Parts: sequence; structure tokens; C-alpha cells
Amino acid sequence: MTGSGTRLSRAQRLDWLRLIRTENVGPRTFRVLVNQFGGAAAALDALPHLARRGGRLVPPRIPSIDEAGQELDTLERLGGRLVLLGDAAYPPALRVLDDAPPVLSVRGLDAVLTAPKVAIVGARNASAAGRTLAARFARDLAAAGFVVVSGLARGIDTAAHEASLTGGTIGVFAGGLARPYPAENIPLIEQVAASGAVVSEMPLAWEARARDFPRRNRLVSGMALGVLVVEAAERSGSLITARLAAEQGREVFAIPGSPLDPRAGGTNRLLKSGATLVTGAEDVIEALRPLLERPLPDDGEGRVEAPAPPREGGAGPDDSVRARILELLSPVPTSLDDLVRLAGASAAEVQVVLLELELAGRLERQRGGLVALI
Repeated sequence: MTGSGTRLSRAQRLDWLRLIRTENVGPRTFRVLVNQFGGAAAALDALPHLARRGGRLVPPRIPSIDEAGQELDTLERLGGRLVLLGDAAYPPALRVLDDAPPVLSVRGLDAVLTAPKVAIVGARNASAAGRTLAARFARDLAAAGFVVVSGLARGIDTAAHEASLTGGTIGVFAGGLARPYPAENIPLIEQVAASGAVVSEMPLAWEARARDFPRRNRLVSGMALGVLVVEAAERSGSLITARLAAEQGREVFAIPGSPLDPRAGGTNRLLKSGATLVTGAEDVIEALRPLLERPLPDDGEGRVEAPAPPREGGAGPDDSVRARILELLSPVPTSLDDLVRLAGASAAEVQVVLLELELAGRLERQRGGLVALI
């Protein structure tokens, strides 16, 4: 990956964009490919052969240089830019996650991307009291130097963004930056972009689908040191954000609510499950203050992208090793360590086979380094 503060050339940035936009390549696969082949350009060259060995008859679709250039040019015409994983402006807390997006489309200010952040999320059909509380917390957190992150949805998200505009706030899109949602928040989105930032990992013209919102939520929580849930029903997207935050090692805060209000059911359950009860922004600030003084863990990916060493097209595990690895895989998630141990193979050999299967659309990478056949 790129080293922090090292800016790649336009050609290299287009290679990164092409690679992450390639069929069956997600953030984890991107990272494995770049590290395996020494750079995005070499990974792009290797993709068709890898997918073929994984059992795919038709190569995965790779965007052309012209297509990637058009996306970048359109983003720049919208007043945006690409922020890559190793760029100095990349959100520090997000960088260390194993599924951190290698490429973010951004409109707004670098300063808010690198500042300490708190996410505020909650119900779309929020009560008046809930909106008032969200605004109060957002305003007080912004005054204390925190950037407020949320998802630009109706209700709690909107209240949090509006109250923290003067201090800088970040809105995360589920779709592409050229597809703002909901339409009623377009004026707010423009205000957020002017004084803070709006961010997306998706292609510019991508229209958000239901499964894209949990992907968005992992960015909301992943950018932040902690997540505050203001109001949430028992089956709420905000609870997904809280779960993701806990998995990412973030602090989870919740405001208690009346047992008679279904919009408090989820927040009250979070409190029973160990979330920190808060009644004012000072509770959040006090809990996060020690984290501001603690350096983030090193993700081990801080090297500058280098030219890839030459590789023979047929290089990889021999047939017997490949067969043992394939036999061990199933729809049940399995760890890389178990595959290495049980197959009697090297980690590099296992990674090659997993890459082939994933690029063929036959494998899914899951949290915690687990893989499963699909």
C-alpha cells in the first residue's frame, strides 16, 4: 500500500481505481492483490489468469483506463477528489481496519477527515425529543473539537449534521456522490460538503441498494473513535452500526429512553448489552479523552507501492496442494491459519488459491480473516 503522505502518480491512482472497481474485488481482496503482486498495475495484469485458474471461464470485467479516467474527471468536475488508503488525508481510524476502502471519493476539507470523530446515528422517524438530543450532543461535541460523522439520513442523522455544520461534519453516502440520497437532504449535503466533507467508496453514479447501507454504516463507525446511538428500534440499522462499532473496537454509547417508546427499544437493549449510558456530551468526551492520547495500531501496510517482481503466468501451488486446499473449503467460514495447517501448505500458496476462487466469484472473505465458499 502507499506510505502515509506519499502521493501516487495519476496513472497509479487510475490503476487503484480500476482495481477496486473490478468485478469480485472488494477492499480485502484489493489489499491481498496489491501486497501479493507489489502494485495495482501488476495485480490488474494477473487478474484474468488468476480468475481462470479459479474456475471462471470469462475473465472478470476490469474497467478500462478511459473509464477510470472519466470517473476521476467527473468527480473533479463535481468539486471532489480521490483519497487513497495511504494518502495523508485518509481518515486515520478507518485506515487500520482490514476492510478499509482503498479508494474514497470525497468532496470537502482534508482537515475534517483527519480530525478526531464521533459518529451519531439513530432513527429516521425520530421523535422531537430525540432530534433535540442529537442536536445538543452534536453541537457540544463539535465545540469540544470532535467532527461529527453520520449517514445523511432523515431524523437523527439530519439533526446531528445540521447542529455540527460550524464545527465540521462528515456525511457518508451509501451510493455514489453523484446520487445524493435522500433527495430532500440535497441542500444539507451541499452545506456539509462546503464546511466539512461528504464521502463514498462507491462508483460515482452508483444508486444505493438495501445491502449498501450496512457497508456505509461500517464507514460511519470505522471513521470514529466512538458511536452514539440516540434513538433506535429493536430492528434498526443503527443497531447494525453499533454492532460494527463494537467489532471494530470502537466505544458504543447510548441514550436511555422510555420503555413505552418503541424507538427506545434498541438503545435500551444496547445498554443492557454493555454500551455506555450517557446523558450529556461530557460523558462521551470523558470516555474518549484517553483514546486521543493513544496512538492507533499500525496496520502493517505503510510501504510505498513498488514495482512488482516478475512472475511466471503459471506460478502457484502444484495440483496436489491446490486439491488439498479446495477440499478443506466449504460454505462454513474457515480461517487462513487452519487452511495452512491442515493443507500442509504455505500461507502464500493458500492466498493464491483463495485469490483465484474469489476472482472467479466462488469465495467470500469475511471479518476476522475468515473465508467461505459461495
